[in-house]
This record gives sequence, structure tokens and C-alpha cells, in this order.
Amino acid sequence: MFLLDLAKRSRSIAGVVGWIDLASPAIDERLQFFSRFEKLRGFRHVVQSEPDDRFVMRPDFTRGISRLQKFGFTYDILIYPRQLSAAIELVGKFPGQRFVVDHLAKPEIKSKDLAAWARHLRDIARSTNVYCKLSGLVTETDWHRWTCADFDPYLDVAFEAFGPDRLLFGSDWPVCLLAASYQQVKQIVEGYVDRKAPAEREKIFGANAVRFYDLKVHANGFAA
Repeated sequence: MFLLDLAKRSRSIAGVVGWIDLASPAIDERLQFFSRFEKLRGFRHVVQSEPDDRFVMRPDFTRGISRLQKFGFTYDILIYPRQLSAAIELVGKFPGQRFVVDHLAKPEIKSKDLAAWARHLRDIARSTNVYCKLSGLVTETDWHRWTCADFDPYLDVAFEAFGPDRLLFGSDWPVCLLAASYQQVKQIVEGYVDRKAPAEREKIFGANAVRFYDLKVHANGFAA
């Protein structure tokens, strides 16, 4: 609730992605309650911490996911690569639900293990109701010895799979501070976009997020 209170007081916060127990038997009542908060745009569960790689396909969890569309809520998929196969099943089960993959599903950049992750990311991108956040990269490599070029192969896959209309910049602040400043994280994606697709910069750094989360913002970027 503190984030919703903060959003209510700040015009610079256009939307909040929160947490709710999607497996709760009382999920309908909880969603009805939270639907009163205009700036609450969706929910996220830290699935990457769940020991069951197929957690998102548990019947009680999918029941909760099935209720989100009715209230216009999005769902952020926070997973590791080993959980991508179950996430692919999830998004296929709910074609009308808006999903976004957080942090490119945390590819193992430090070990340069690219092939399986890339194959699964392309598979999940085939569901057009799924977007992807360009974020969380620096914490998946050597925190002290990374270069911008280290991330190019992973960004290449994301752009090929999702295209510029379904990619969103994300900072992963303050977690990113383990390996980089906010400015450095932004420069990684900015530099890539300016080299590969400069005409798409406005979409990736704002317009796609506004559309995905259905944000109400003025031309100056402040919340309506």
C-alpha cells in the first residue's frame, strides 16, 4: 500500500506494479478491492525464487492469472531461463492477458550460455500478448568487469524476437547498483538502440510502456 500512497502523492509516478497472492481462494475479492486504485496497473510474483520450475502452471496460480484480464491488470513474469518453458505454456493458456517478461528472463551472461535461453525467448515472443523488458542485465554478468559489448548478443535476440513495438526499457534500480549505476544501465540500452534502431528510441523508452500498462500521462511525462 505504501507504493500506492506514494503514487497518489507524486505526479512523476504514472503506475505501480504490485504483489498479490494470486493463489488465494479470495483472489476475486482482493482484485475487486485493488481495482479502486487507478495507478495500480498490474502484479508480479518473484517466481525466480520458487523451487518448482513449473510454479506458474500450478492450478491455484493459473486461477489467479485467469482473473486479471477482467480487471484490466497486467502480469510481469519474473523468472530464470530454466522457468521459461513453463512461462511459454502460461502465456499460451491466456492469449487475452497482457504479460511482460522482466529482465529478459535473466540470461546467464557471465557464463555466455546463450542457446537454450535464446530459443525459449523466441518461443515466448511468438505470443503477441507478451512484451519484454530490457533490464536486469548487469547483475547477470561479472559485476566488476563488464563492457557494453557483453550485452549485444542478448539484446540482438530480444530485438529479433519481440521487435521494437514490444520492448520496454527498465532500470532494475536499486538492484542494478550491485554492478552499475542507473545512468550506466540506461547508457547500455541507449547505446544499443542508437546504433541499431535509432528511430525506435521513443517507443522503447516510454511509448511502449504507456501502451502496455495503459498509463495516463501528459506530454511532459507526468501522470495525469
